[in-house]
Amino acid sequence: MATLVLTAAGQALGGRIGSAIGALIGQQIDSRLFAPKARQGPRLGDLSVQTSSYGSQIPKLFGTMRVAGTVIWATDLREERTKNGGGKGQPKTVNYSYSANFAVLLSARAVRAVRRIWADGKLLRGEAGDFKTASQYRLHLGGEDQAPDPLIASAEGAGGTPAYRGLAYAVFEDFQLAEYGNRIPSLTFEVEADEGPVGVGRIAATLAPELAVAETIEVAGYAAAGESVRAAVEALADLEPLSLTDTQAVLTLARAGSAEPVAIGRGELDSKADRAGGRSDWSRRSADTVASEATLAYYEPSRDYQSGLQRAARGGPGLRSDRRAVAAALSADVAKALAERRLDALWAERRSAKVNLPPARLAIAAGAVLAIPGKGSWRVVRATLENMVLTLDLVGRAADAGPIPAAAAGVAVVQPDQIHGATRLVLLDVPLGSEDLPSRPRLLVAAAGEGEGWRRAGLLASDDGGANWREAGDTAPAATMGTAVTVPGPAASALLDLRAAMTVELASTSMWLESRSDAALAAGDNLAALGDELIQFGVAEPIGPRTFRLSRLLRGRRGTEWATAGHAGGEPFVLIEAESLANVDFPPVAVGASTSIMATGVGDPDGVVASRTLAGDALRPPSPVHLRARRLAGGDVVLSWVRRSRSGWVWLSGSDTPLGEESERYRVAFAAGDVRREFEAAEPGLLYTAAAQAADGLTGELRIEVVQLGTNGPSRPAATILNPGD
Repeated sequence: MATLVLTAAGQALGGRIGSAIGALIGQQIDSRLFAPKARQGPRLGDLSVQTSSYGSQIPKLFGTMRVAGTVIWATDLREERTKNGGGKGQPKTVNYSYSANFAVLLSARAVRAVRRIWADGKLLRGEAGDFKTASQYRLHLGGEDQAPDPLIASAEGAGGTPAYRGLAYAVFEDFQLAEYGNRIPSLTFEVEADEGPVGVGRIAATLAPELAVAETIEVAGYAAAGESVRAAVEALADLEPLSLTDTQAVLTLARAGSAEPVAIGRGELDSKADRAGGRSDWSRRSADTVASEATLAYYEPSRDYQSGLQRAARGGPGLRSDRRAVAAALSADVAKALAERRLDALWAERRSAKVNLPPARLAIAAGAVLAIPGKGSWRVVRATLENMVLTLDLVGRAADAGPIPAAAAGVAVVQPDQIHGATRLVLLDVPLGSEDLPSRPRLLVAAAGEGEGWRRAGLLASDDGGANWREAGDTAPAATMGTAVTVPGPAASALLDLRAAMTVELASTSMWLESRSDAALAAGDNLAALGDELIQFGVAEPIGPRTFRLSRLLRGRRGTEWATAGHAGGEPFVLIEAESLANVDFPPVAVGASTSIMATGVGDPDGVVASRTLAGDALRPPSPVHLRARRLAGGDVVLSWVRRSRSGWVWLSGSDTPLGEESERYRVAFAAGDVRREFEAAEPGLLYTAAAQAADGLTGELRIEVVQLGTNGPSRPAATILNPGD
């Protein structure tokens, strides 16, 4: 900054001429003290890597930029333990979850807002301000009156907590780490420091308030950093060459060569000064010494601030490439224009010259543009005064740039910004059957979101009407679910129903249903819950947005034939897929009681509750089938039936299905009028003699029910009627 000091000193001592002489001397000192060297400004990759090192530089942000920031405070990870399972003969499972509290410093100057946030490259906060993962978040804009953050103050003590005035930072409280390998993820933030694009000159003037600025190119965003103001401003020269000029009233920063050209008369180049300083020297380097292409690496806002590259090239023998990278957010068009301008300047600066002028031209300083008859346009890169001769070092100046060319930013590789939305819950109490049979009453929880961006939600369970809640894990990923628009009527469960159909509307456009072959149906595919009935469909025909017509139906699957009647429009529909259903177990005493499940997801600030009476169908064996009753000649009644098992539903050729219970027992009831008689059986059959019927007072029409007695409860009854003449 010797130029600034000596310019002011020269003006104080010698007025206009003294100021000019002081400026020239200062420029020579600057050229020695601040000669080009390895830059210490921001590099292109610096903004994408989050740091926590003490003493790390914090950039001053301008416009809108995506930055990682520096972690300035954090607590130890918080561990929470939850226990699941532990039913009869089964060990309890202990699950661990972790959360963290931390603060990230974003900018060394105040900002207006933070828009989107990414965690490990995945969108954490959308454009609308919605979080995709549950977290408490606070932003401190960096005002000079901002107070200490309450969380940091509670942990560190009010007296030991700085307010970080003038610094913008974000605080995360109880940030859930399960999705990030139980560690604090690498965060990047889209920070809006200034509204709209910002001029390069304005950035420089903010960093050095003593400067005035002329019109310069605008950038979408810039991160100013470095060991000094000079380092930060010097990096801007990669975008646009700048020059400092003294107008006697103020120091002005402008684009190099943007000033009105100074006309130099032909006679001035053949003057006494020219002879005293040596004849003017004009030279041109060969074309093969000049770069044939110029590239500029930058951040591309339209691609979520991913690195972009624009290239300018021209024909010629040159094989060199001029490569530049700048920590600035630019549009593809502006970056292309800068690359073109850079290449034009490199070729124009093949020409160089040294001319000598009389003292009357002392006002010409570095950065001025000269128009020389027969020689074209030149830019002054150095002005020196010796023996009252002004010597100017010149380089050729490219013609003024034309309109900014159109350029392609490339295909965006971005994550969709989808709203999470509230959670939709459906509670299922159905016998699915598996090798791991539940030993406690169980509800299956299907969940999805009202928005396309829904992920998962935490669950709480209650079996006392919501008076008390306990943790019940998390939902599974989104289930394919919706509501029935039209429903089928009652039907038998043994054969394909080729006449009936149903229409369902799914919860979101990301959900889909597909047709399956009969062989796939036999293997269990396309199993769905319609209310309390399990149903399979062979044909799924899309008939509108999110709407499907389902036909070729198999009804009352897995023992739910009792629920085939009484369906109504609006009933919930859920495609049964193991990976999209969560299990919530209840104590045995909850059977018959009203149970509730609450979902607490990102889009559920007050929680979403679904309730139903717990029937315990997951514990019951399915009801017996093929119940037959016949009366022998002497009046004896013979019963037979076929048992079913809750341990599996695949047809095993040549062998019986596993029992799935501790023992095989049945309760058989005969009723006539108001008289009822019950028996127990250990096999699927019973003989009720005529003498026993007479002794029990059972005559006439007999109503018969058979129930299998399972380990954890009875099945639903199988029933038939035996008339006197049968």
